[in-house]
This record gives sequence, C-alpha cells and structure tokens, in this order.
Amino acid sequence: MAVELRHLLEANRRWAEHSTSEDPHYFERLVDLQAPQYLWIGCSDSRVPANQITGLQPGEVFVHRNVANVVVDTDLNCLSALQFGIDVLKVRHVIVCGHYGCGGVGAALRGERLGLVDNWLRRIEMVRDRHAPLIERAAASGRSEDLLCELNVVEQVRNVCQTTVLRDAWERGRDVVIHGWIYRLHDGRLHDLGVSIDGLADVEAAYRTALERLAT
Repeated sequence: MAVELRHLLEANRRWAEHSTSEDPHYFERLVDLQAPQYLWIGCSDSRVPANQITGLQPGEVFVHRNVANVVVDTDLNCLSALQFGIDVLKVRHVIVCGHYGCGGVGAALRGERLGLVDNWLRRIEMVRDRHAPLIERAAASGRSEDLLCELNVVEQVRNVCQTTVLRDAWERGRDVVIHGWIYRLHDGRLHDLGVSIDGLADVEAAYRTALERLAT
C-alpha cells in the first residue's frame, strides 16, 4: 500500500517545500496557531474542501464533515467538534454548508438503498417528507433535488441551534452566530441561504423566514 500511495507522499513533500520556500516560518507559526473564528459543518464530498473554497489558510477554520452535512443530537462526533470549537477554540461563527449535487441528498430524495448509510440518510428522508408539498411543486421545474439540498441546510442550522452546546453557550452570553450556506459545484460559488441565527429566541422566526423564501 505504501508503494501504491507513494505519489501522495511525494506531492506532500513538494507542497511542504513550496510552502517554506514562500514563507520560511510557515510551519513554525502553524505549530502554535489554532485560533479560528469559524467552525465549518460540511459534507464529506471530496469536491467541497472548506479551506480552499473559502480562501482560508490552515488554522483559520475548524472543520467537521459527514455525509450530507447532517447534525444529529445523538452524534457525539459532531457534538464534540461543536463543543470544542465553541468552548475551547472560541469560534464566533458556525457555518453549515451543503452543496448542490449531493449524492446523499439525491439518494434520500429517490429513496435509494445504498447500505449502512441508509440509516444515516433517514434524517434527510425526514426532511423530504416534512416538506413534501414544496418538493413536489419543485419537481415540475426539475429543482426538487436542489431544493432538498437547500432545505437540508436550513433544517441542520435549526438542529445546531437546538443542541445543548449552543443553548448553553448562548445562555452564558457567548457571541456565536449560526449560518446556512450552499455551494455550487458548477461555478465554485458559495451562496448564503439567508438563515443566520445569533440566539435561541430567533431560531423559529429565522427558520420560518428561510422556508418562506425557499417556497417562493
């Protein structure tokens, strides 16, 4: 296996040498630097790398990724990243970012069976079922899958806000804002879905407003 992946190790060597040739102290600074303002909750899709598409450097964004950027209140992996980012790293912004053309969302929309991951994608099927009239209406224009990608982001923003991590942080007076974005693979552009929440009292109103916007 090491022989088969030698090209990756060689690419790493070239990258490290290039980084230090441009900035001799690049890695010295990284050793002691992790002070990101942003926590990114995104999809595991290899085409959506958080640092590159936001133009941020290592140390500037703390990242959690899973299939279809789902936030579940029993997922200790996601919750631990959320708690560490907010309480330890003191991030000020949590960005839930989905993307158009998401394989997980598409599978959930069509009810496809892929294996063990079906249990994970059940959360997105629940989003699909909750907003069935909207999705059926979007099917006429061929937008049902794109709409479900957007709806999934809005739902996951709401889920983040309802975790004990965020509720406790806001009760302590922490200045943390949750945002919902989506990424378009075709042109590499990020789009704000207009759902940004900075306190528990704003969750339901922001959620309803975002849904009304998507319904138009």
